[in-house]
Amino acid sequence: MLLWRTWGGRRAAQLLLKPEHEQIFGRFDLPPEPVSSRPSHNPLYGVMALGRGVLLLADHLLTIVAVLGQVVLDALYLLHRPTNIPWREISASIYRTGAQALGITALVGFLVGVVLSYLSAQQLRLFGADAFIINILGISVIRELGPVLAAILVAGRSGSAITAQLGVMRVTEELDAMAVMGIPHTLRLVMPKMFALAVSMPLLILWTNSIALIGGMVSAHAELGIGYVYFLSSLPDAVPIANLWLGLGKGIVFGLLIALVACDFGLRIEPNTESLGIGTTNSVVTSITVVIIVDAAFAILFKDVGVG
Repeated sequence: MLLWRTWGGRRAAQLLLKPEHEQIFGRFDLPPEPVSSRPSHNPLYGVMALGRGVLLLADHLLTIVAVLGQVVLDALYLLHRPTNIPWREISASIYRTGAQALGITALVGFLVGVVLSYLSAQQLRLFGADAFIINILGISVIRELGPVLAAILVAGRSGSAITAQLGVMRVTEELDAMAVMGIPHTLRLVMPKMFALAVSMPLLILWTNSIALIGGMVSAHAELGIGYVYFLSSLPDAVPIANLWLGLGKGIVFGLLIALVACDFGLRIEPNTESLGIGTTNSVVTSITVVIIVDAAFAILFKDVGVG
């Protein structure tokens, strides 16, 4: 480009080039492409975009259903041949998605508990209802905030890692090599991650709930003077045990959905770096959206459970 600009945008006189260089400067001699006029506005553009979005969503749903069905078949196969269960992959996935996420979930849970307790204390003090902060913290954390917060953190942390891992395997043609060797993707890649998240998510929810309640208890003691012993002894009476089981059930469902969505986007990635970045981003956004939608469905279906 420097030479071409120095020559004034045309070949220099008596110019001799090697064949590989001739191809480069031959492209510079081509006339510039005419700038196309602005396309006319299509009145059905919005409808077409909506239709493409619906078709893409249907395609993802069909793929997820197919992957889930294959995972069920693989699970039935492993029940008859337990020696083929990929314990090492499952153990490694539990460690990566569960044990390594304890730090970030504890930090975020503690801060959320402190903030929620502080804001609730400001309002309860106005009405002289200081003791009800235990009810507010217990119900909100154990029933809603704990499961959703842990699921969002896992979706952003582990879901993106799963998609990126499968995407890199697609770029490096490892998935094609597995297919050539007759190793099913669902048996060695999808099912261990689904099982690991189904196991680690309820444990992470228990951990996040505990740390968030500790943060709320510390803030309640500082703002309202509520003792730690009174807080802990009153918590079982303020929060029915059904809320805990509901939160743990959410964790299992959230873990399975996050793994399914992450694996679906990971297996769809094309062998190029641009598709890897786009697929990982879409995986995280979709996982978080699915978690929120499913949590809303749980709230509607179990609205009469644990609130009496």
